[in-house]
Amino acid sequence: MYWTLELASKLEDAPWPATKDELIDYAMRSGASLEVIENLQEIEDEGEVYESMEDIWPDYPSKEDFFFNEEEY
Repeated sequence: MYWTLELASKLEDAPWPATKDELIDYAMRSGASLEVIENLQEIEDEGEVYESMEDIWPDYPSKEDFFFNEEEY
């Protein structure tokens, strides 16, 4: 399983919190690529409810990771 920003962005509007099955269903209905669906299927399912993308991909960069000083512009 591998995640990229492009793949993870397909789940930004997912109905969080969600289970693995709900995320797979959302990905299929929203037309996400096969890679996204395969990544979701590879998650070890213990009946967990995921609160956000960070629960699935712990290294998912947040908006704070991209420093942008708006005052300069």
